[in-house]
Parts: sequence; C-alpha cells; structure tokens
Amino acid sequence: MANRRPPPRRRRPAARRPVRRRTPPYRRPRTRRQQRRDAQVFLLAAGAAAGLALLWAVISWLLVNWWALIVLGALAVLGATVWAHRQRQRQAWDRVRQQALRYGLPELDALGHRDFEYAVRDLMRRDGCTDARQIGGAGDNGADVLATDPLGRTWVIQCKHRRDGDRGSAVGTPDLQRVNGTARQLYGADVVLVVTNGRFSTRCAPLAAQLHMHLADRRTLATWASGGRPLWELLPKIPPPRKGR
Repeated sequence: MANRRPPPRRRRPAARRPVRRRTPPYRRPRTRRQQRRDAQVFLLAAGAAAGLALLWAVISWLLVNWWALIVLGALAVLGATVWAHRQRQRQAWDRVRQQALRYGLPELDALGHRDFEYAVRDLMRRDGCTDARQIGGAGDNGADVLATDPLGRTWVIQCKHRRDGDRGSAVGTPDLQRVNGTARQLYGADVVLVVTNGRFSTRCAPLAAQLHMHLADRRTLATWASGGRPLWELLPKIPPPRKGR
C-alpha cells in the first residue's frame, strides 16, 4: 500500500483579546480653597444682579416721581454750602491760631526730635510760609522742613534737637556738610538753615559762612519762637528772592 499522508491539522482560531474598557480620567476632589472661590464668585454675581435690580427699581421710581430729584438736588446743594462754610471757618481759626503761636525754650526742650520738626514747621507757617511742611524721616537727605517765604525764597531746614538744651552735645560740622550736599541740588534751596535748641561747635560758624548756610542757635530760636520777628529778619545776609518770582 502506498503511504498515505496524514490529513492537515486544522488551525485553531486565534483567541480574541478582551476589549479593555477605557476608564474615565481620575478627578481630584475640589479643595476648600476652590470651594470658597466658587462661593465668592457666586456671591459676587448674586450681589451684582441684586444691585442692578435695585438700581433699575430706583430709576423707575424716580422717573415716575421726578419731584424727588429736585428735593435731593436742593439737599445736596445745602449740604455742600454748609461743608464749605465750616471749612472756611476752620481755615480762619487755623490762621488765627498760627499767628498767635508762641513757644518758650522749656517747651521746645521737652519735645522729641520729630515734634521739634513740627514745631519749626508751624513757626514758619505762622510767619507766612503757607506751604511749610515736615519731611524729616528715613531718606530725607538731610532736610527736615521745606518752606517758601512770602518773598518766594525756598527754605531747606535741618532741625537738631537737644533734650538738655545748650548743656547737651554741640551740633558739629558733619551735620552742616550733610544738608549742604543735598539742599540746593535736590530741593533748589535759596536759604539753607540748621536750627537747634542747643549750641553749635566753634567750627560751624566759619564753615557755614564758606558754604553760604545759616545757623539758628538757642538764642536765635528763643527770639523767633516768642513771636518777636520772622526768622529771616533775625538771620544775617539772607539772599534776596530770585528774579522772575
């Protein structure tokens, strides 16, 4: 017998791979901060809507009751008139108070350094420097008080307070050099002044003359603060006002 070939084996169908279902992406739970932010946004939106509704209601009411606009306008004019009158009275009282301002040396000695600067500012205002202001503090570049006198001269003043008066340490030349280096360049000073309730060292007067500065010691301060004469009448060689002012 002839050799018979064995029948070919049937291939088994390939097994189908199970279809993987896609899982939804993981979402983190909302934090408390996000919840508070969403609540704030909701409250703002609700408030804006309520405000618009109220505004529309008021406008609608005013369109019907137009006489209320006239009453509100009259009340506003009356209130502005009363406020302006009180402002004028307050300004007039401030001028009277400043013109009557007097300081004794014991009062000035008892002040702190910052209050001493304010006292010098008020004295300049008393003498007609309406724009006098205190600027002393960090970054003041050696200037404590700025003022413009009635003749248009710009004053840059450095204040040196001594709690012990003329018994305290003397004001030295470094204080003069500091304010001199910035007063004219930064502030456009016509008059550069150092005022103290104490005393100056012996080297200050010659240096001040060379630098065209002015010094007001305890004696000059006492005469000025007592209200006798303005400061520019007490200091020698005050420069005249600039031309064109």
